[in-house]
Amino acid sequence: MPKAIGVLTSGGDTPGLNAAIRGLGKAALYEYGMDVIGFHDGFRGLMENRTTRLDSTALSGILSLGGTILGTSRDKPHRMPIGNKVQDMTDMILDNYQRHHLDALVCIGGGGTQKNALKLAEKGMNIITLPKTIDNDVVGTDVTFGFDTALGIATNAIDRLHTTAHSHHRIIVVEIMGHKVGWLALGAGLAGGADVILIPEIPYDVDIIAEAIMQRSRSGKSFSIVAVAEGAVSKKEIPEKAGEQKCPQSGTMKLAQELEKLTRLESRVTILGHLQRGGTPSARDRVLASQLGTSCARFIAEKQFGNMVALRGENTVAVPLEEVAGKRKYVPLDHEWLDAARKVGTCLGD
Repeated sequence: MPKAIGVLTSGGDTPGLNAAIRGLGKAALYEYGMDVIGFHDGFRGLMENRTTRLDSTALSGILSLGGTILGTSRDKPHRMPIGNKVQDMTDMILDNYQRHHLDALVCIGGGGTQKNALKLAEKGMNIITLPKTIDNDVVGTDVTFGFDTALGIATNAIDRLHTTAHSHHRIIVVEIMGHKVGWLALGAGLAGGADVILIPEIPYDVDIIAEAIMQRSRSGKSFSIVAVAEGAVSKKEIPEKAGEQKCPQSGTMKLAQELEKLTRLESRVTILGHLQRGGTPSARDRVLASQLGTSCARFIAEKQFGNMVALRGENTVAVPLEEVAGKRKYVPLDHEWLDAARKVGTCLGD
């Protein structure tokens, strides 16, 4: 039975991280008798050997807290800024892993963390990961924790924007996170009743969007809500390289200006930004993070290393990191959410 495990959080902060740390830590402590060591600020803290012992006191009262008690960073083990240089610090990370006599290291993060964790596994460390991201773009799992909370925040914002759009007879363009994938914008747009939803997977035609808005105007509807993922791109700006995704700077502002010019309706932009990452995790994210965290402790006890703990249906499964790292879960063009949006009259820009 493993006796000591380490845990870190890496990448962008996400609602539910503390719930996952708590689920993992309490199950490891009480169910399996393991010691749990937390590393501060992601892989950098692991490299610098900045630790905290996650005992019952440290794990108490954190279930509903946003953010992460361990802190986070976007540093990569093999490309870490050290002074004026970028260096491969995986050997030092391995030294610290061995110094603490760890039987396993749990890396909680999104797509980038899965790739970095695989590199550490290839160095000989016993690695298990948990999938978190508000973008919901990690392959191999039905959903990532953090997505549900962010979805609720974005939906609530669209609900509120309806009143000001209606009062001032405006086009409100609301930018929602999602550089590469449109899960968040699509879900929030559908739930919030947006009139137009634009996602990276479907390049848009601004003329089609303008015509859809004008049709609403001609039918007596004096406002429109446009939910746009930050990585949405017009057909005119599609990169020539096949498969490459482009996220133009100020794309949302440019879109709003074009719509105002084409429709002669006043346009305003609201960028939700990091509001979508913050605050108290939803009940669903707390349950999911707790489920993944406690299952992670079980997989460690069973020595199922080199895997990501994923949700499939109602159950957790171990998915090999090789099947996850370097991949991204896009919105399928035949997804039922897209079908539902089209059937209620939502313009998708195509």
